[in-house]
Amino acid sequence: MDTNSLYSTRLKTDDYHPKVNYYYFKQWDDFRMPFHEHNSVEIMYVIRGQCQVDAASDTWLLKKGDFILLDANVSHRLVVEKNNPCRMLNIEFVFEPNMGPFPSIRQLAEGSIALAAWLSKDKPYAVLKDPDEIYHTLKSLVLQLDAVRADNELMVQLLLAQVLLRTATLVIEAKDHDHQPSDEYVKNAVTYIHHHYDCDIQVKDIAASVNVHPGYFHRIFKASMGCTVMEYLTSIRMEKAKMLLAHTDIPIADIASYIGINSREYFSSLFKKHTDSTPLHYRKSLDIQVSNELRS
Repeated sequence: MDTNSLYSTRLKTDDYHPKVNYYYFKQWDDFRMPFHEHNSVEIMYVIRGQCQVDAASDTWLLKKGDFILLDANVSHRLVVEKNNPCRMLNIEFVFEPNMGPFPSIRQLAEGSIALAAWLSKDKPYAVLKDPDEIYHTLKSLVLQLDAVRADNELMVQLLLAQVLLRTATLVIEAKDHDHQPSDEYVKNAVTYIHHHYDCDIQVKDIAASVNVHPGYFHRIFKASMGCTVMEYLTSIRMEKAKMLLAHTDIPIADIASYIGINSREYFSSLFKKHTDSTPLHYRKSLDIQVSNELRS
């Protein structure tokens, strides 16, 4: 199998990184591309409108926010109907031996269960819905590719790695697309919690963020996560508190407000319950540990 395939065994045993060799924004209208293939991996992302992509023996209708990743040497074509334009971003890349300080595909797969699983599937393409993450990364990637600077290759590689890692997660999630709607509610709620843990939020606020009744939401969250909504929120807040105590000079009296807890006394009580230590003792113990490491 050619190394330009995502599923080449050499990507798993040797050190290669992706190299973009072609990219463009394009507004298509009344266009029928002949079937073709090329020795590079391609991402076709629909920015606006819709289009038809025929790949292998399947046909897909892609709309705004959809994208398809095609493996190298997979026959495909694009069809855009007249008076129904489609704006797309296309990026093609190959793989070359890793020569810089950035991680190789092998190293990324060693650190990502999703990427390792994806690279073992040997599927000719993946059709996915973007949760508004891939396109932002692709736009940043294009800006870096357009920049005429000697020092931007590392950023290009980091952005390509981000695209591959996030796409791998979407591929693995799509594999289990027989999931119940409740799974999507819980997933979106977890995202909301991670973005709003610093606010004074309650179960009803989190349930409202995913448009479900608080009672129903409480049941499906506990069934999926193995804990209540507030237990999960509190665990996130305590992890953030530990990070702030360890890596910042923020006064302990102020940290409660950074993690969405209005009462300093309640924060101290929760922190001790979760760590068997007061915030003050936790910070002092870390300071002592650092001092000992510096002396050794």
